[in-house]
Amino acid sequence: MATRTRRPERRENPLSRERIVEAAVELLDTDGEGKLTFRALAERLATGPGAIYWHVANKSELLDAATDGVIADALTVAPAMTIGPATSATTADSPQEGIRAVALALFDAIDAHPWLATQLAAQLSRTPGQSVAPRIFESIGRQVSALDVPESTWFTVTSALVHYTLGAAGQNAANGRTLGPDVDRGEFLDAASKAWEALDPDDYPFTRAVAAQMRVHDDREQFLAGIDLILNGIAKKLS
Repeated sequence: MATRTRRPERRENPLSRERIVEAAVELLDTDGEGKLTFRALAERLATGPGAIYWHVANKSELLDAATDGVIADALTVAPAMTIGPATSATTADSPQEGIRAVALALFDAIDAHPWLATQLAAQLSRTPGQSVAPRIFESIGRQVSALDVPESTWFTVTSALVHYTLGAAGQNAANGRTLGPDVDRGEFLDAASKAWEALDPDDYPFTRAVAAQMRVHDDREQFLAGIDLILNGIAKKLS
């Protein structure tokens, strides 16, 4: 009686670069960059480190891929607008709203992934031509070009918005990492506000005056207010 050769079972989720990067992001979110090793990643993926090396050469490449993946996902909320007079369909009511949408998407992504700000800073300074930098610049720059600002100012205006967005979002994320998940934000701000109110009134009159505002401020609202200050300044300059 003839016997059939049994075919090996196909894995339901074959290992791929996309799966590796997704698992790396999860590991980074839970354990931080220091715990991201190919051994830890292999355990999470139930495979061997050698299989991962087939898709990703080293940790630096993996971090770059994770950074680019998170940013790409965040910027899917960006309205699609083309440079120049003609624009494609967009969910934003105006270029200003488009800029706010992109900026807030980046702010929320950096807030949700504590490791992202450090990796963005490193990648932007080390390899500014890599995909993440042009991706961010393009997403904001397209909106700037639709503001009817002179083309000669596009780089400066877009740079100002990108620098504010990444700087403010990065500082907010750093504050969160410093405090840790067990610290109550309201209690911390109340204590900090009281410390400001106790400063010498002759040396710190302004800081004392705004102490109460710091106690009740909302991080996302404050961030968007900064974007609006920049946009209002652009509008005033052009009027």
